[in-house]
Amino acid sequence: MVISAVIAPPADTRQQVLHRLFGDHHSWLLDRLRVRLRCREDAADLAAETFAQVVEMPDPQSIREPRALLSTIGKRLIFARWRRNDIEQAYLQALAEQPDPLAPSPQEHWLVMEALLEVDRLLDGLSSKARAAFLYSQLDGLTYAQIAAELGVSVTRVHQYMVQGLTACYRAAP
Repeated sequence: MVISAVIAPPADTRQQVLHRLFGDHHSWLLDRLRVRLRCREDAADLAAETFAQVVEMPDPQSIREPRALLSTIGKRLIFARWRRNDIEQAYLQALAEQPDPLAPSPQEHWLVMEALLEVDRLLDGLSSKARAAFLYSQLDGLTYAQIAAELGVSVTRVHQYMVQGLTACYRAAP
Protein backbone atom coordinates (compact mmCIF):
# COMPACT_ATOMS: atom_id res chain seq x y z
CA MET A 1 0.00 0.00 0.00
CA VAL A 2 1.37 3.34 -1.02
CA ILE A 3 0.49 6.35 1.11
CA SER A 4 0.88 9.59 -0.62
CA ALA A 5 1.40 12.47 1.69
CA VAL A 6 0.08 15.83 0.76
CA ILE A 7 2.71 18.30 1.70
CA ALA A 8 1.43 21.76 2.39
CA PRO A 9 3.44 24.57 0.92
CA PRO A 10 5.71 26.18 3.47
CA ALA A 11 4.21 29.12 5.31
CA ASP A 12 5.22 32.51 4.03
CA THR A 13 8.31 33.78 5.67
CA ARG A 14 8.28 37.11 7.42
CA GLN A 15 10.31 38.68 4.64
CA GLN A 16 7.96 37.41 1.93
CA VAL A 17 4.92 38.72 3.80
CA LEU A 18 6.49 42.14 4.25
CA HIS A 19 7.61 42.26 0.63
CA ARG A 20 4.13 41.35 -0.61
CA LEU A 21 2.48 43.81 1.80
CA PHE A 22 4.71 46.62 0.55
CA GLY A 23 4.25 45.68 -3.12
CA ASP A 24 0.48 45.32 -2.86
CA HIS A 25 -0.27 48.41 -0.78
CA HIS A 26 2.51 51.01 -0.97
CA SER A 27 1.07 52.91 -3.96
CA TRP A 28 -2.40 52.88 -2.42
CA LEU A 29 -1.10 54.24 0.91
CA LEU A 30 1.06 56.85 -0.80
CA ASP A 31 -1.95 58.13 -2.76
CA ARG A 32 -4.09 58.35 0.39
CA LEU A 33 -1.39 60.21 2.29
CA ARG A 34 -0.70 62.54 -0.62
CA VAL A 35 -4.39 63.57 -0.73
CA ARG A 36 -4.42 64.32 3.00
CA LEU A 37 -1.06 66.08 3.15
CA ARG A 38 -1.09 67.74 -0.28
CA CYS A 39 2.64 67.16 -0.51
CA ARG A 40 4.26 64.25 -2.32
CA GLU A 41 7.48 64.37 -0.29
CA ASP A 42 5.70 64.43 3.08
CA ALA A 43 3.45 61.61 1.92
CA ALA A 44 6.48 59.55 0.90
CA ASP A 45 8.10 60.16 4.29
CA LEU A 46 4.98 59.09 6.18
CA ALA A 47 4.44 56.05 3.95
CA ALA A 48 8.00 54.95 4.71
CA GLU A 49 7.47 55.53 8.42
CA THR A 50 4.19 53.59 8.28
CA PHE A 51 5.89 50.58 6.72
CA ALA A 52 8.77 50.90 9.18
CA GLN A 53 6.23 50.47 12.00
CA VAL A 54 4.79 47.42 10.24
CA VAL A 55 8.28 45.93 9.95
CA GLU A 56 8.68 46.38 13.72
CA MET A 57 5.52 44.37 14.40
CA PRO A 58 6.25 40.98 15.97
CA ASP A 59 3.96 38.99 13.68
CA PRO A 60 3.17 40.68 10.34
CA GLN A 61 1.91 37.33 9.03
CA SER A 62 -1.17 37.77 11.25
CA ILE A 63 -2.30 40.96 9.50
CA ARG A 64 -5.76 40.24 8.08
CA GLU A 65 -6.82 43.72 6.95
CA PRO A 66 -3.61 45.36 5.71
CA ARG A 67 -5.22 48.50 4.31
CA ALA A 68 -7.11 49.17 7.52
CA LEU A 69 -3.89 48.76 9.51
CA LEU A 70 -1.85 50.92 7.15
CA SER A 71 -4.56 53.58 7.13
CA THR A 72 -4.71 53.66 10.93
CA ILE A 73 -0.94 53.93 11.31
CA GLY A 74 -0.79 56.59 8.58
CA LYS A 75 -3.53 58.68 10.23
CA ARG A 76 -1.75 58.51 13.59
CA LEU A 77 1.45 59.71 11.97
CA ILE A 78 -0.39 62.55 10.20
CA PHE A 79 -1.96 63.67 13.48
CA ALA A 80 1.42 63.49 15.24
CA ARG A 81 2.96 65.58 12.47
CA TRP A 82 0.16 68.17 12.66
CA ARG A 83 0.52 68.30 16.43
CA ARG A 84 4.27 68.82 16.13
CA ASN A 85 3.71 71.58 13.56
CA ASP A 86 1.19 73.29 15.86
CA ILE A 87 3.66 73.21 18.73
CA GLU A 88 6.46 74.53 16.54
CA GLN A 89 4.26 77.33 15.16
CA ALA A 90 3.26 78.39 18.68
CA TYR A 91 6.92 78.40 19.69
CA LEU A 92 7.94 80.39 16.61
CA GLN A 93 5.16 82.90 17.28
CA ALA A 94 6.37 83.30 20.85
CA LEU A 95 9.91 83.80 19.52
CA ALA A 96 8.74 86.41 17.04
CA GLU A 97 7.36 88.44 19.94
CA GLN A 98 10.75 88.44 21.68
CA PRO A 99 13.42 91.10 21.13
CA ASP A 100 16.18 90.00 18.75
CA PRO A 101 18.89 89.51 21.40
CA LEU A 102 16.73 86.82 22.99
CA ALA A 103 16.32 84.83 19.77
CA PRO A 104 17.87 81.36 20.25
CA SER A 105 20.53 79.76 18.12
CA PRO A 106 19.45 76.91 15.82
CA GLN A 107 20.77 74.42 18.38
CA GLU A 108 18.82 76.08 21.20
CA HIS A 109 15.73 76.13 18.95
CA TRP A 110 16.07 72.38 18.38
CA LEU A 111 16.57 71.68 22.10
CA VAL A 112 13.52 73.75 23.04
CA MET A 113 11.40 72.01 20.39
CA GLU A 114 12.47 68.60 21.69
CA ALA A 115 11.62 69.66 25.25
CA LEU A 116 8.22 71.01 24.18
CA LEU A 117 7.43 67.81 22.30
CA GLU A 118 8.43 65.75 25.34
CA VAL A 119 6.13 67.82 27.58
CA ASP A 120 3.36 67.39 25.01
CA ARG A 121 3.94 63.64 25.04
CA LEU A 122 3.90 63.50 28.84
CA LEU A 123 0.59 65.37 29.02
CA ASP A 124 -1.00 63.48 26.14
CA GLY A 125 -3.43 61.52 28.31
CA LEU A 126 -4.82 64.57 30.09
CA SER A 127 -8.00 66.42 29.17
CA SER A 128 -7.60 69.70 27.31
CA LYS A 129 -8.46 71.70 30.45
CA ALA A 130 -6.00 69.73 32.59
CA ARG A 131 -3.27 70.30 30.00
CA ALA A 132 -4.10 74.00 29.79
CA ALA A 133 -4.11 74.37 33.58
CA PHE A 134 -0.75 72.66 33.90
CA LEU A 135 0.81 74.77 31.14
CA TYR A 136 -0.67 78.02 32.45
CA SER A 137 0.87 77.26 35.81
CA GLN A 138 4.24 75.97 34.67
CA LEU A 139 4.90 78.16 31.63
CA ASP A 140 2.94 81.33 32.29
CA GLY A 141 3.25 81.34 36.07
CA LEU A 142 -0.46 81.95 36.63
CA THR A 143 -1.93 81.35 40.06
CA TYR A 144 -4.62 78.74 40.57
CA ALA A 145 -7.21 81.53 40.90
CA GLN A 146 -6.10 83.08 37.60
CA ILE A 147 -6.18 79.68 35.89
CA ALA A 148 -9.65 78.98 37.32
CA ALA A 149 -10.92 82.29 35.89
CA GLU A 150 -9.28 81.58 32.53
CA LEU A 151 -10.75 78.08 32.25
CA GLY A 152 -14.09 78.81 33.92
CA VAL A 153 -13.61 76.19 36.64
CA SER A 154 -13.13 76.23 40.41
CA VAL A 155 -9.78 76.61 42.13
CA THR A 156 -10.28 73.12 43.56
CA ARG A 157 -10.64 71.78 40.04
CA VAL A 158 -7.44 73.55 38.98
CA HIS A 159 -5.68 71.86 41.90
CA GLN A 160 -6.97 68.49 40.67
CA TYR A 161 -5.74 69.30 37.15
CA MET A 162 -2.31 70.16 38.54
CA VAL A 163 -2.13 66.86 40.41
CA GLN A 164 -2.96 65.05 37.18
CA GLY A 165 -0.25 66.97 35.29
CA LEU A 166 2.41 66.45 37.92
CA THR A 167 1.52 62.77 38.24
CA ALA A 168 1.93 62.34 34.47
CA CYS A 169 5.37 63.98 34.65
CA TYR A 170 6.49 61.94 37.69
CA ARG A 171 5.44 58.68 36.05
CA ALA A 172 7.71 59.42 33.12
CA ALA A 173 10.70 60.35 35.28
CA PRO A 174 13.50 57.75 35.26
